Amino acid sequence: MWSGRFREPLDPVFDHWQRSFKFDRALLSQEAAASKAHARALLAASILNESEFQTIVDGLDSILDRFIQQPHKLGEKPHQPEAMNADAEDIHHFVEMKLVEAIGDLGLKLHTGRSRNEQIATDLRLYIRFRIDVLIAHLGAWAAALVEQAKTAGDAVMPSYTHLQRAEPVLVAHWLLAYVEMILRDASRLEDCARRLNYCPLGSGAVAGATLSLDRTIAAEELSFTAPTANSMDATSDRDFVLEYLQALTFVGLHASRFAEEMTLFATAEFGFIELPEAFSTGSSAMPQKKNPDLTELVRGKVGRINGAAQTVTLLLKGLPLAYNKDMQETQEPVFEATRTSHIMVFLLAKFTAALKFRTDRMKAACESGYLNAMAAATYLVYKGVPFRKAHEKIGNAVRFGLESGRELGKLTLDELKEFGREFEQDFYAAVTLEATLDCHDVIGGTARARVRQALAEAETRVKALADIYGAVSLGNEEQHHEVSHAGA
Repeated sequence: MWSGRFREPLDPVFDHWQRSFKFDRALLSQEAAASKAHARALLAASILNESEFQTIVDGLDSILDRFIQQPHKLGEKPHQPEAMNADAEDIHHFVEMKLVEAIGDLGLKLHTGRSRNEQIATDLRLYIRFRIDVLIAHLGAWAAALVEQAKTAGDAVMPSYTHLQRAEPVLVAHWLLAYVEMILRDASRLEDCARRLNYCPLGSGAVAGATLSLDRTIAAEELSFTAPTANSMDATSDRDFVLEYLQALTFVGLHASRFAEEMTLFATAEFGFIELPEAFSTGSSAMPQKKNPDLTELVRGKVGRINGAAQTVTLLLKGLPLAYNKDMQETQEPVFEATRTSHIMVFLLAKFTAALKFRTDRMKAACESGYLNAMAAATYLVYKGVPFRKAHEKIGNAVRFGLESGRELGKLTLDELKEFGREFEQDFYAAVTLEATLDCHDVIGGTARARVRQALAEAETRVKALADIYGAVSLGNEEQHHEVSHAGA
């Protein structure tokens, strides 16, 4: 592609080392789409005639047919793509070689007015934009599984924790919806990233802009970009969108890891709140009784791999001068690896969540000891006119007395309670029942039963909106499994 300037061949070890085709072959679909869009811009500029344009488009389509798994119906034998084996430097070189094989020297005309610098910037934007849609679809499926579990849980209760110590009772549904909120924020971050990256670098040339008078809006519209990029130097060297995407994936991994940690803890005999699905667990080669939470432990570990990709790109970009530098080639593998990791992880979490069984009897029993109604008891005194700091002290004294006598607050006699404050009356006992303790949190976002029912209905609507927008991205079960298992491959 650039041999005219050089008399000596490349050192063979260096040549092999500097090639990116072994990983950027993942961009074949995007390279073909961007090439078609550029061909249309060349047509409008009269560099290509209509016949040449159609021949190039047909040639690009034939490359996709040869080398990419084509969609197929369930039960049909899938078309087996050819292996992408070629002596190519990168995906751009590969497509050019195969296009020339298919249509002859006309294929060489396609590179008129463009540079690989703008090609890779465009391909990566297209790749990440599509992968964001797929990941949001998977996030929506996970959120939907959490919503269904929350609906099934109904008014079941569990302890909440601060400092990993039992704090107050909450509805199981309230706890599950906390993760739905995290997932919806993750989807929102990814959508923001997609909006910011959705500008087309084609026409930026190597650094200063195309040398042909191309209408850049043609390629931008053809590829569903918002508009052409505004500055050619920025367009060819910008990888902000790569880093922003990887940081958004880090949040996904972080939230998945927190969920996985709670699943791992709650499945232990010490908690006993969750029955692990056997389809997502393994046994021990030594101890016959074991059921190990391998899925959640692996999920917990994946955030390191995903965040490592973000850190890699941060360090790659921090000292680069304008505009394109070969260092940027190193941003691609972290993107493919983090994408593959995130897609499979979230895809499996949706299935794992749907298969979870909660031991609500154990959860409820854990709520009925340990003075989890102490906050509700203090609130009772506040309504009796006691300043909260004084109410806190009075209930603290009652808890200490209960600990010494081995009784919960609701089991202390009224006379005993009056030793700590004359404000205690018979209605105290109704105020510290499990139901009353839940319902005293009657605020937006609280765990009062009516509030959680309302929050659940609203969450279901928000999750359904994700499915309405991104559901079409998801393929059928068989194809979807293939899709997520080979993301970036």
